Amino acid sequence: MSSAAWSREHRGPLTVTDDFAVLDDPVEQAAFTQAVDGADASRESVLVVQGMYCAACADTIESALDGAPGVELARVNAGTRRLQLRWDPSRTRLSELAARVGDRGYRLLPLQQALSIDERLRETRQALWRLFVAGFCMMQVMMYAWPAYVAAPGDIPPDIDQLLRWASWVISLPVVFFASGPFFRQAWADLKVRRIGMDTPVSVGILITFLASSAATFDPTGPWGHEVWYDSLTMFVFFLLGGRYLEARLRQRTAGALDALINRLPATCERERADGTRETVSVRRLAAGDVVCVRAGEAFPGDGVLLDPRASVDEALLTGEARPQTRRAGDPLVAGSLNLAGPVRLRLDRVGIDTRYAQIVRLMERAATDKPRLAVLADRIAGPFLVLVMLAALAAAFAWWQVDPSRALAIAVAVLIVTCPCALSLATPAAMLASAGALARRGVLVRRLQALESMASVNAVVFDKTGTLTREHLMLNEVLLRQGADRAQVLALAAALARGSLHPVARAVAAAATPSDEPLLDWHEEPGQGMSARLSNGRLLKLGSPLFTGAMPEHDAEGPRTYLVDEHGWLATITLSEGLREDARVAVQRLRALGMQTWLLSGDRASQAHRIGTAAGVDHVLADATPERKLAEVQALQRQGWRVAMVGDGLNDGPVLAWADASFTIGRAAPLAQARSDAVVQGGRVMDVVDTLLQARRTRRVVRQNLLWAAVYNAVCVPLALIGWMPPWLAGLGMAASSLLVIGNAWRLSRPEAAPKG
Repeated sequence: MSSAAWSREHRGPLTVTDDFAVLDDPVEQAAFTQAVDGADASRESVLVVQGMYCAACADTIESALDGAPGVELARVNAGTRRLQLRWDPSRTRLSELAARVGDRGYRLLPLQQALSIDERLRETRQALWRLFVAGFCMMQVMMYAWPAYVAAPGDIPPDIDQLLRWASWVISLPVVFFASGPFFRQAWADLKVRRIGMDTPVSVGILITFLASSAATFDPTGPWGHEVWYDSLTMFVFFLLGGRYLEARLRQRTAGALDALINRLPATCERERADGTRETVSVRRLAAGDVVCVRAGEAFPGDGVLLDPRASVDEALLTGEARPQTRRAGDPLVAGSLNLAGPVRLRLDRVGIDTRYAQIVRLMERAATDKPRLAVLADRIAGPFLVLVMLAALAAAFAWWQVDPSRALAIAVAVLIVTCPCALSLATPAAMLASAGALARRGVLVRRLQALESMASVNAVVFDKTGTLTREHLMLNEVLLRQGADRAQVLALAAALARGSLHPVARAVAAAATPSDEPLLDWHEEPGQGMSARLSNGRLLKLGSPLFTGAMPEHDAEGPRTYLVDEHGWLATITLSEGLREDARVAVQRLRALGMQTWLLSGDRASQAHRIGTAAGVDHVLADATPERKLAEVQALQRQGWRVAMVGDGLNDGPVLAWADASFTIGRAAPLAQARSDAVVQGGRVMDVVDTLLQARRTRRVVRQNLLWAAVYNAVCVPLALIGWMPPWLAGLGMAASSLLVIGNAWRLSRPEAAPKG
């Protein structure tokens, strides 16, 4: 191996530089890019945008990418600062698209790099330095301005007054040219592309205030008069920087649960060489068959088998179960779960995109880029809103110049600063993101943030039976055979037919016997009904429901049943045993207490469906329901005015899950990538469905509070600024406080005590 190859193999994660070359690295790109289903060449990437603060920023980034060669979709969520980018690698490269965004003053990073400790420390250090400079200079300027506040006219000699002004001017220079740097850079980047961003009115306000005050300092008898506003200038810059710093910290806490899940894997790990020694490698360089050592507190980098005698692991990410789980030698370990006690060794079976953890990350990344409808509306009005702000400030300056020229400038600056669309643009996504993070900690993965809005209005819950209200794992109970049939051979044929299906009944049949080695031809599955195939000798076999197989049930038995037939007719009846999930009855009772109606739609015969329905306490039971009939029933409920949530296993109920107002996939029967529901309940607890609906109602309440505050703030503060009752420093404080209140209110949803209890 060459030294260059060895370096590439053993180095840690790549770092994004200004040339964005790392975004084109195939190995690194696999962590945040995937192929688009149904497209020959398209790829979809999820990236973090640095430098954006509001909906106007999101609009600027989208406009920079829309229409670029090879770009099919560009969508930015202002609340999460995520970019969802669909692009054609045959026509463009990610580095080229990142450069286009860079020209607008923003930076694209892979999520893992954006969340790295070094990156966050660097950003925090820069923000704190600017905040410190602005705060220190503000206090000094206030000290020089204080005599003018308390002294009577004529008490301060003109030369001392001028000296204090010059001192304030000097102290204001670091505030304007260092602390305000981010405002000016972003405003200039926006103006270069003929757009108005959130930093444009702020920058104009800072420049006007500083230039007018400087003119009054250099020439007190000139046309600008003798009034200076260094105190207001330094104060509102300090308040704006302080507000943005606190907002960023709150935003990190609000999105922290999702970010922690997405960035759980370590950047590097120790891999054993053939001679038993160890080397440190990037987790993206691992392969199936590698033996790795995972230290206490770290996440397992892939799916594998435990080699040491014992391990204690936290699998809350995958199951929602908070209690530590004990694993012994030979037991499977899953990527993303945490090693709780002592270093352990495991042999990797699956790494990277092949793990369930990778599917969870994809799901969460898509949720983080999803735009609720209200957020889309806020993004659309942000740009025109800022234009109106500039015009309103100009009109205010002109009007006050006729009345009191000495106040015209300060009032115009106050109008520029106080009006802010940030609170409106953050009101909805911040709350929904916080709730999605809180639910993710409980093992509930929300695929679309918009779904939380639909869940909040649900008043009817429809359950599938098998694998939803009942336990996923069924057990073989009884086998009835045609005269002369061999039990072992029949079960082997049934297992061979069933092993290609994910349905709980089929999985139970496949696990009940060793599948026959005889090859099956023309294997086909009819969702929710059964499967068929031909043996090499042409013999046709069918396994499934009476309707699918044509079998006539002659025996009454409790539990799910499936029938095996051949060209001669009925061959066997396989009866399975199932039980109600432990929390199913409590969950249904809770739903009814909340005023919701409950339905059970089952493909099983009436006696079995009513037995489970009665045990669970549901209001209505419908048996012998095909997938088409389930869909028709849900549509009928919706026509009657019900807002329906469908809860299924995601295997044979895809159409009805997609049609319902809100939908849940419960358990782990279906692969996450194939789940068509709005939320995936990984732990298999029905009570988590109830908790999610309650969390959605809390989210709706917080969103309404945030929108009300944003509307009241602008309705009250803008008139106050126009009539001169709000000085620039107070306008800066109000602007910062409005966004802080919205983010802080949303953050309540992410706290553990805010999550609903079972």
